[in-house]
Amino acid sequence: MGIFMKRWFWFVLSISFVLGACSADDKTSANPDGKIKIVTTIAQIAEPLSVIGGEHVEVESLMGPSVDPHLYNATHGDITKITNADVVFYNGLNLEANMVDIFDEISASKPVLAIGEVLPENQLLEDETGAVDPHVWFDLDLWKQGLEAAVEELKEYAPDFADDFEASKQAYFAEMDEVKDEAMKLSEIPSNKRYLVTAHDAFGYFGRMHNLEVVGLQGLSTDDEIGVSDIQETIQIIKEYNVPAVFIESSINDSSITAVIEGAKGEGVIVALGGELFSDAMGEAGTVEGTYLGMYRHNVETIFEALMGDGN
Repeated sequence: MGIFMKRWFWFVLSISFVLGACSADDKTSANPDGKIKIVTTIAQIAEPLSVIGGEHVEVESLMGPSVDPHLYNATHGDITKITNADVVFYNGLNLEANMVDIFDEISASKPVLAIGEVLPENQLLEDETGAVDPHVWFDLDLWKQGLEAAVEELKEYAPDFADDFEASKQAYFAEMDEVKDEAMKLSEIPSNKRYLVTAHDAFGYFGRMHNLEVVGLQGLSTDDEIGVSDIQETIQIIKEYNVPAVFIESSINDSSITAVIEGAKGEGVIVALGGELFSDAMGEAGTVEGTYLGMYRHNVETIFEALMGDGN
């Protein structure tokens, strides 16, 4: 049996197990304590929903710190977790490309929502090939809409808790508004320094919201190849606009950014390493950066301090 057929056999076997274990008509929580068991792919969904859901939910993210969702493949343990969940949320928009078939299958037996795919199409960004940018959590207003859809799904699943969910959602959205106000400091960055250079094109929505020109070495997915020409083009942008700093990402190898820094140095241009940003993954649980709002604040502060510096 070839590698492809073995993988396909395992996928079909796993999904059969999932569907056999679930009942579309059973809304009794899988948790013995009666909490709604929520499974998400990324922490940018899980952590806000754990705050909004409060004592009524137990939320688990399949992908932890430093995990790249673009390349992630579901494990047997993931299949079990999804099987035992009451409700499943994922980002969609091809972020978790290797898991789409699993979610399509499981949606026949339990609530499954791709929160990025309920957003208005005219508010989504596309690259030059027409591929939709999945990193919607970097637009605070868009992410509100996605979380709103998730909360509505929870209300429908557990109407007895609907009032609690709504009150917590409104409180959380107020905190999101505070972060948005804090991020207005980015407008103080001089126009000639408003270039955000990162390892891959994850910050398009962030750039649109805060009026920054975003340059990613890779495309929207980390599965895209990085060529010598990509590195050289980025170096030319740094030289032309005197970009003071570039940034690595917590979930991506820093070799491409290192190559840019060294390449620029070889051409007589000193560009600083501005720090580490959280893009496709958040920080460790229990840290400030392990929360959605804390991660966002960290990125704002890191970018502000680096781009406001003298650079050269």
